[in-house]
Amino acid sequence: MRLTGVSVFAVLVVAVLAGSALADGLKAPIKAGIIGLDAHGLPWTKIINNPKAEGELADITIVAAYPGGSPDIPDSMKILNSRVEPVRKLGVEIVDSIDKLLGKVDAVLLLSIDGRTHLPQARPVFAAGKPLFIAKPIAASLAATIRIFELSKKTGVPCFSSSSLRYGKETLGARTNAKLGEIRGCDQYAPCSLEPHHPDYFWYGIHGVEPLFTIMGTGCEKVTRVHTEGQDMIVGVWKTGRIGSCRGIRDSRRGYGSTIFGTKAVLPGGGFDGYEPLIEQIVKFFKTGKPPVAEEETLEIFAFMEAADESKRQGGCPVTLESVMKKAREEVAKDK
Repeated sequence: MRLTGVSVFAVLVVAVLAGSALADGLKAPIKAGIIGLDAHGLPWTKIINNPKAEGELADITIVAAYPGGSPDIPDSMKILNSRVEPVRKLGVEIVDSIDKLLGKVDAVLLLSIDGRTHLPQARPVFAAGKPLFIAKPIAASLAATIRIFELSKKTGVPCFSSSSLRYGKETLGARTNAKLGEIRGCDQYAPCSLEPHHPDYFWYGIHGVEPLFTIMGTGCEKVTRVHTEGQDMIVGVWKTGRIGSCRGIRDSRRGYGSTIFGTKAVLPGGGFDGYEPLIEQIVKFFKTGKPPVAEEETLEIFAFMEAADESKRQGGCPVTLESVMKKAREEVAKDK
């Protein structure tokens, strides 16, 4: 769906009317809605709507949810069919459209498992002026990721996306860990199941790529990928010659972690520390209107994964992030 001149004007009017509230963030208690119950909707609602929740988690309540679902993804329908009623029993109103959801909430958690749906599902959220968190993957292509951030800018409505793996304690603290010294490299590993409607690493491998960038920071210039049926390896070269890799696992014991190479020490990185640290950041974001993960970093993460897919297509040849970003921006420009 493309925005016409009239619809863009309407979106901008809504954004202007909501401008001061968005700039200052939302005040607690925050009434939040979920789009998509085919992924983490149930466990997140249990955490957020827990009557014993404390701190940031006590300042938000899930009040409504739109189930969504993607019939051509078996996992989506399997999860969805088992989650709607349990979410309803947690005090959440189940609605049959995104428009109905938006009339009941202050902010939105877009949790649909299918990245292809995120751009069309995000459009009405931006138009309604509701701050938005988008779960992984933010989209099913780099071009769609760019479009989402462009909509955020046009409407003045803040959004961000992140994997929960970013907020593992050791992962998040690596850049400031004095024991490491200057970080010169990182070898990250994570499960990497594949799904035919998404570029390979977008579907689940992002849970390894996001902590890699959390540790290394931005500045990756090119990647090379090795692919087999059971495993993948992406090796990225950063500016100043730093090297970061991400191993995607399918045929052996699965887990999350990393080895971080510093000028003073070689130390293990963090794993999965639960959903709560990410949800706390989302609540802070809704309160302040300030995304904790920069647009530039998210775009580089998705350029890294898209370049890895291109490297696979080219038999493992190095592919620059600049080249895939240029191609994606050209695709977006053609649609305007």
